[in-house]
Amino acid sequence: MAHPQEQKRDNNREDPEFLERLVGINRVAKVVKGGRRFGFAALMIVGDGKGRVGHGHAKAREVPEAIKKATEQAKRNMIRVPLRDGRTIHHDIKGRHGAGKVFMRSAPQGTGIIAGGPMRAVFEALGVQDIVAKAIGSNNPYSMVNATFEALKETQSPRHVAARRNQKVSDIVSGRGEKDAGGEE
Repeated sequence: MAHPQEQKRDNNREDPEFLERLVGINRVAKVVKGGRRFGFAALMIVGDGKGRVGHGHAKAREVPEAIKKATEQAKRNMIRVPLRDGRTIHHDIKGRHGAGKVFMRSAPQGTGIIAGGPMRAVFEALGVQDIVAKAIGSNNPYSMVNATFEALKETQSPRHVAARRNQKVSDIVSGRGEKDAGGEE
C-alpha cells in the first residue's frame, strides 16, 4: 500500500520541476459532409530551466486536451543544450527551418533575454538568462520555434570541442579572452 503512494508522490514532484510555456493556440477546421468540425492546435514549450528543453504540437477537439497532448509530446522530445555558466550559450549560432531564420548571440551577464515571443519562451524554459536573438524572415511561431531548436542542436561546449580535437579545454577557451582584448587596443 505504501508503494503506490510513493509513486503518486513522485509524479507530483516531477510536474513542478518543468516550466511550461504555451506559445500559441490555433482554431483549425475539418470540412465534413455536414459542415465544419472545429478543433484546436496547441504549441507548447517545456523545459527544466537547467539546460533541457523540448517542444510539442498537438491537435484536439478541446483546448485543454490539445495543451495536455502538446505538453506530453514536448516532454518526450527534449534536448540538452550546453550553457556557459548556466546563463548563456557558448557561441553565436544561426538556425533555419523553412522560411524561419534565427540568429543568437551569447551576451554578458545582466543583459537579460532580448528575443521575440516564441524564442523568448524557449529561452525561459531552457534556463538562459542572458542572450540576444533575432528572428529573420518568417514570424510564424512554428517556424521560429523549429529554427530555434535547429540552432540549439548545433551548439557545442568547449569540453566537447576539446575532446574532438584532442586538446585541452583551456586551449579552446583561451581564444575568447584574446579576442576581447584585441578589440580594445
